Amino acid sequence: MDTTRARELYVSDRPEDHPAADYERDITSRKRTDSINVARSSGVLDYKKITYKSRVDGMDIPAHLYQPLVKRGARGHAALIWVHGGVHSNWGVTLFPFVKEAIARGYVVIAPDYRGSTGYGAAHHNAIDYGGKEVDDVLSAVDFLKTLTHVDQDRLGIMGWSHGGFITAHNLFRDEHPFKGGAAIVPVTNLFFRLAFKGPQYTRSFSTQAGIRGMPHEQRAEYEKRSPLYQVEKLKVPILVHVATNDEDVNYVEDQQFVWKLRALKPDLAETKVYVDPAPWGSSVGHAFSRRVDPVTLERVDSPAQIDSWNRTWAFFDWLVRPYEDRSKPLPDCSRVDCARGRPVPPE
Repeated sequence: MDTTRARELYVSDRPEDHPAADYERDITSRKRTDSINVARSSGVLDYKKITYKSRVDGMDIPAHLYQPLVKRGARGHAALIWVHGGVHSNWGVTLFPFVKEAIARGYVVIAPDYRGSTGYGAAHHNAIDYGGKEVDDVLSAVDFLKTLTHVDQDRLGIMGWSHGGFITAHNLFRDEHPFKGGAAIVPVTNLFFRLAFKGPQYTRSFSTQAGIRGMPHEQRAEYEKRSPLYQVEKLKVPILVHVATNDEDVNYVEDQQFVWKLRALKPDLAETKVYVDPAPWGSSVGHAFSRRVDPVTLERVDSPAQIDSWNRTWAFFDWLVRPYEDRSKPLPDCSRVDCARGRPVPPE
């Protein structure tokens, strides 16, 4: 037997064999990210780091909260939960220009660093539960938003890229959730396909998770439950999905299945667009086609595809949750006002 190849192919199912990380380095990196958020937000928007409890087990979930400097009254703002990507990652700063746009449009934004995120030590890192409790962690951000009286609980949306799109889809496919809809951009959708396509090294990050304990052929029901592709039938609210044919992270052949199934089963709820070979960006090729940001200035580096994707995304959410509406103000008296035009009715 070739022992080198055997080691390359071996995949453990023990949590103690979960791939380790440099936890101190990750903490330092995360603190730097937090400081950049503070500096960039000064005088532009209201930013703070908060913590809330996960509904599923009471775990502390750190999160980034972005709000307008001047808040409206009760129920004055729509809100978006933004979900970061990565098997192990955290909320960075490269989405900051898009967050600024959201705040300018009237949204409150909350971005959770759910279990498995980096920068919070070994326990938080190794609590990873891909497609499991992390979905509850993100949903639990709604409980924190309920403490903000200026957030309208009837105007909530959710969005994410890559693994964040995966969590977004899972939340929208739940039997009960508070969201009017959501956007899943270049989302992970089919773990059977993805793990087969990426190989043993990638699979080790899944098979060693305490909630999974094995590879897809060993835990079929678990991987099916954790794959959005097999939950499409449950969709009851609008979803926007954008994918790229030159995506080399979530390969198009994976997302293609998701797009076609949404179009076939949920044509009235799914707004999908396939971007054909959008301009590459660094080593990410198409995977980051709508997240092109200068790492120094934190300003958008637009391509035609990025502009189009964001125009469609903002139009989607503006239609769903009406961020420009200040619902803290009383509605006009329709007995004396032409409500369609917002002006007094002329005498007959």
